[in-house]
Amino acid sequence: MAQKKSASTQQEVKSELVFTKKNYQLLLISIAIVVVGFILMMGTTGDIYDFRRTLLAPLVVLFGFAFGIYAILKK
Repeated sequence: MAQKKSASTQQEVKSELVFTKKNYQLLLISIAIVVVGFILMMGTTGDIYDFRRTLLAPLVVLFGFAFGIYAILKK
């Protein structure tokens, strides 16, 4: 004997996404920043100890990772 549940007792299960569209946009921006940092790290000149390769590029990559953490934690 199956009993029918009335419409008032049925609760509609609402599935919400964990991230919003803004979170995904910020995450894509952070991935782009990390990629730019790695491109800067590759360099075009033969000098390994260049300012761009040793200081600027790692800072850009770290900023990209930090921005990615911000994009994940943002509500």
